[in-house]
Amino acid sequence: MKPLYFTLLCAALAVAVAPAASAQTKPAKPAAKPAAAKPEAPATPKQAPPVGGTPRDFALPAKEEFVLPNGLKAKLVPFGQVPKVTMMVAIQAGNVHEAANEVGIADLLARLLAEGTSTLNATQIAEKIAAMGGSLDISAGADQTYVQASCLSEYAPELAALLAEVVTHPAMPASELPRIKTDFKRQMNLARAQPSMQARQKFTAALYGSHPYGRPLPTDASIDALTMEQVKAFYQTQYGAKRTSVYVAGKFDASALREAITKAWSAWTPGPEPRIEVAKAQIRPDITTLDRPSAPQSTIVIGMPVVDPSHPDYLRLRVTNSLLGGSFGSRITRNIREDKGYTYSPRSVIETHYRAGSWSEIADVTTQETGNSLKEIVYEVERLQKEAPSAEELKGIQNYESGLFVLRNSTPAGIINQLNTLDLHGLPDSYLTEQVKNINAVTPQQVSETARKYVRPEAMTVVVVGDKKIIDPQIKKFQASRKKAL
Repeated sequence: MKPLYFTLLCAALAVAVAPAASAQTKPAKPAAKPAAAKPEAPATPKQAPPVGGTPRDFALPAKEEFVLPNGLKAKLVPFGQVPKVTMMVAIQAGNVHEAANEVGIADLLARLLAEGTSTLNATQIAEKIAAMGGSLDISAGADQTYVQASCLSEYAPELAALLAEVVTHPAMPASELPRIKTDFKRQMNLARAQPSMQARQKFTAALYGSHPYGRPLPTDASIDALTMEQVKAFYQTQYGAKRTSVYVAGKFDASALREAITKAWSAWTPGPEPRIEVAKAQIRPDITTLDRPSAPQSTIVIGMPVVDPSHPDYLRLRVTNSLLGGSFGSRITRNIREDKGYTYSPRSVIETHYRAGSWSEIADVTTQETGNSLKEIVYEVERLQKEAPSAEELKGIQNYESGLFVLRNSTPAGIINQLNTLDLHGLPDSYLTEQVKNINAVTPQQVSETARKYVRPEAMTVVVVGDKKIIDPQIKKFQASRKKAL
């Protein structure tokens, strides 16, 4: 659906370019006498929108689960009627498993996986995937590496075998490493140049310190120093069946697919036990500024550590975040975007890892309004702490969160991502099946209590990237007002 402003713009343009009257001169007609004005008909009363239906809990499709003798786990979820299948291999080997002197090694390995196997080169892999009517994507994340693919249903067993070959028999051609490094350096340099990334990096470093979650992006020099021997060692020490799960969702022959997965993965080494070093996030109530001379905007990140999805308060925190700054109609967004015009797209987010999480508000604001933006963000947080939202406002947010949850589960890829989240965080199926009910059970008082407990301005880390000569005086004024208020 096109946005309203787009529709109005098209209508205006249609009027502007409407064909003009014929240029041929015609005798002018005498002006007609104006007709007597007719009384206006009474306006038709507007119909009230239909009442929304009662939120319903999510029914997790019946799934088949099995574990191979080597420890590999598989979950098969029949879903939908479209003759397609989506698969994901999730390997618990990501950036969190890297040593301090090999930041980025998980990314290099992920890229090398796509470069061929012991029997197929990169081109042949791409051709086989294309012939199945699908696609392949491999990427490294903070906690896991993901091998994701799709295909037409009839090729599901063949795709399962191919993904197993990619992961268990990678060729890792040394000849491709220089090119991969060049691409990776370019990507890191582009990311480092973004003010939002600069602010985010400082923020996570303050919260997580020397833990891998807090490390900076790898530099050109550190990437150049990584060797093929390190890549292979990372594969040998971090990859294995015990750390791997295979997820499938879509329309498929379950018995044929199970047989294909069992045959393709059974011979793989069990490898290391699952392990993620839990981060002990730190509360650092401080303000850091990074200079960006002559910048027309300042990038703000303000936040603190919070709980992760395994904590009983997490769903309440999600609802609180959505009301505060995590949705387009949220309070902070209305304040500094709609009412004040300081920014265009502010947002608050909860970023989660295994047993760790953080809440933060992120906004690119007009440089001259940096201090005022911080003031209004804090104002909205403290207002929510002091006064519970109305039942009507909260219900709108709960409907929004419930709707998002339904959308996330409306595709095979969405189902797979949800199941992987359950497994990563050690959550029961009821986390999904009862989520709508639990979201709608949050009360206005609990929202205020959650804000007081987890979103505390006096405990927040603040990072601002902008023109220091303009923003520093504003920040000093903001700090002084905060000290006075406290």
